[in-house]
Amino acid sequence: MIAVLKHELRNYFHSLTAYLFCAFLLVFVGIGAMLYNIQSAVANFELVLSFVCIGMVVIVPVLTMRVISEEKKQKTDQLLYALPLKTSQIIIGKYLALLIIFLIPMCIISTYPLIFAQFGEVYLLTSYGSLLAFFIMGSAMIAIGTFISSLTENQGFAAGIAIPVLLFNYYSVTLAEYVSSTAFGSLVALCVVWIILAFLVNTLTKNDNLAFGIGIAGVMITAIVYRLDSTLFEGLLPKIMSQLSLFDRFYDFVDGVFDITSIVFYVTVIIFFLFLSVQSLEKRRYN
Repeated sequence: MIAVLKHELRNYFHSLTAYLFCAFLLVFVGIGAMLYNIQSAVANFELVLSFVCIGMVVIVPVLTMRVISEEKKQKTDQLLYALPLKTSQIIIGKYLALLIIFLIPMCIISTYPLIFAQFGEVYLLTSYGSLLAFFIMGSAMIAIGTFISSLTENQGFAAGIAIPVLLFNYYSVTLAEYVSSTAFGSLVALCVVWIILAFLVNTLTKNDNLAFGIGIAGVMITAIVYRLDSTLFEGLLPKIMSQLSLFDRFYDFVDGVFDITSIVFYVTVIIFFLFLSVQSLEKRRYN
């Protein structure tokens, strides 16, 4: 795993990827600090991080788009399979390399509240709590980008899928106000989710029977529950969209609320998508 980590870091810093990611993240933070802390004379540095969230939607996929897809394209993933390593160790090594790259600009950004505190009152506890939450949220986004990269050999396609996915998550709370809150609307949406899940299982395992079974079972169970008590589905779709938002949970930290459940949610997202990445790589390995 350490060998994979060192190899990935060497590749990132021998290309422009790491430098562009760090530069763009620092530029976004610098613009936000200028608008909020300097120009508007606002002491809350955490507002800068909320401003940067929309930038993360673009720069994270740019960072993660090549992590696995490039290996597939150049067929160098065959060399990884020849190493005496488990697939999980390969994924974790690659993921840790991405986290280190993300941590570099975060270390620089962490000095900003201390600098601004020299010129006025800055709420350091809230600022650093928000910085920690921002790092964990970014780590979850990187895990999502890693999984999407494992599904294709095309870097541009990986970024082109990851950006809309994260953008949808960014606006999910706003969009939740416009989607159907009726029980039937939630039923249809959940059935679509089961179909998408079945397609994902088929993509990862190439097992048509398993994917078909999961899809049919999910739709049938959902329909039976709806038949027994349709009131359970009222307002369910908007609630799910709000609960699954990475960004909406982060805004609680910006408001000064250190929510442990949100940290658990981020960690769960990281573990889930890294697990899917392992399964995606395992499928290719045995094929």
